[in-house]
Amino acid sequence: MAIALGMKAPEFTLAASNGDTVNLSDFRGKNVVLYFYPKDMTPGCTTEACDFRDQISNFTEVNAVILGVSPDPIDRHQKFAEKYGLPFLLLSDTEHETAEAYGVWKLKKNFGKEYMGIERSTFIINKDGTLVKEWKKVKVKGHVGEALLYIKENL
Repeated sequence: MAIALGMKAPEFTLAASNGDTVNLSDFRGKNVVLYFYPKDMTPGCTTEACDFRDQISNFTEVNAVILGVSPDPIDRHQKFAEKYGLPFLLLSDTEHETAEAYGVWKLKKNFGKEYMGIERSTFIINKDGTLVKEWKKVKVKGHVGEALLYIKENL
């Protein structure tokens, strides 16, 4: 079943960059910005992560946590977080089960090659665990501000 706004967000259990295993339900009572990105250490993904990092205090003020998800293994997430001083958790979805549950594991084309990968997407999940906003095929520039504004105005 495809996910839709107003539904309970699909639960997940994933390894996190801090060495813990986290569940979506661990964050009940907070607004969650769940963003999916293709790969650590790539230009667009680094820009997006650093934009979230630079706005972290503004997200904290609106009772929101940021969780980044990609298929990269934990050791790569840890290096990425350390290199760029990322103050939020990066979650490892190596089997892309969570990406599939959120409908962001897609056939992609690049330089004439087709492959399966993450479609850059962001989901806002409210304090009760309900999916309230989604952005698919995210363009990095200005996106973090758009997500923050949505939370400020709606949650």
